[in-house]
Amino acid sequence: MKQLLNNLFEHKSLDKQQAKEVLLNIAQSKYNNSQVAAFLSVYLMRSITVDELTGFREAMLELCLPIDFKGAETIDIVGTGGDGKDTFNISTLACFVTAGAGLKVAKHGNYGVSSISGSSNVLEAIGYKFTNDNSILQKQLDEAGLCFLHAPLFHPAMKSVAPIRKELGVRTFFNMLGPIVNPSFPKYQLLGVYNLELLRLYNYLLQESNQQYVIVHSLDGYDEISLTSPFKIVSVQEEQVLSPQQLGFKTLKQSDLHGGDSVETAAKIFVKILEGKGTEAQNNAVCANAAMAIRCVHPQKSIEESVAMAKESLISQKALGVYKKLVN
Repeated sequence: MKQLLNNLFEHKSLDKQQAKEVLLNIAQSKYNNSQVAAFLSVYLMRSITVDELTGFREAMLELCLPIDFKGAETIDIVGTGGDGKDTFNISTLACFVTAGAGLKVAKHGNYGVSSISGSSNVLEAIGYKFTNDNSILQKQLDEAGLCFLHAPLFHPAMKSVAPIRKELGVRTFFNMLGPIVNPSFPKYQLLGVYNLELLRLYNYLLQESNQQYVIVHSLDGYDEISLTSPFKIVSVQEEQVLSPQQLGFKTLKQSDLHGGDSVETAAKIFVKILEGKGTEAQNNAVCANAAMAIRCVHPQKSIEESVAMAKESLISQKALGVYKKLVN
């Protein structure tokens, strides 16, 4: 590791195989905590390459506990986190709305590292029980249309890294890996990223996969469609910049999306929106992301149709029904 770190400090990069081996070695606790922390810190000071990200991803998927949904065509809706915006849980709510619209959602997520409330924090707070039991998750997917894969239960080999990430308390390349190492290998993916460089990286990486994907980035720095600015979308079919108005929404203020100062507050906002008591701004932000997920699975649908499906799921309380089935 010493030689590896010296090379990285000299601005050299790893090839795909080296990156894969390093992560496999980290999983086997072959390096001490200080070395791992130094290794993680390298990527805070310089950009990760496509080869490095691909190698890290291959190692994570090789080490994960895989889940088999018997050929069900699922979608994962996930943001990288790390945008520092402290919004309410837009992507996670979009999962419930998307499931309420009739799609199968297998969401992969974790506790927040650089934000107050990650997807795992809020789902735990509303009463969801984490499991890695394939049969329970299959039942949730069949009956509710949604299941949640709490990352630590599926990536046990990365247990040794969790305390180091927590102590660092800043975004590491694991934030980049989380969205692309779903252990159920979903066919579809809506990915939100916090900058254009990561959008480009994911696009290169996912082009080599068999997934249908849409990557989104709001140009004012959000890792989702925030409706606070124009946003860029890149998919297998297209690459374009859209405005909130092109989705049929008004431009929002950043303050409209604040997620509160605690997990408890985030959980109250979460349930309130599902119950139809959210503000217009909150509802619109959630529906914008759910609409893009619907369009990822059904690219032949227009934006207007996809938005209408998302709104109907939320307003008719089908999304609330998903929540009730899951928690009860």
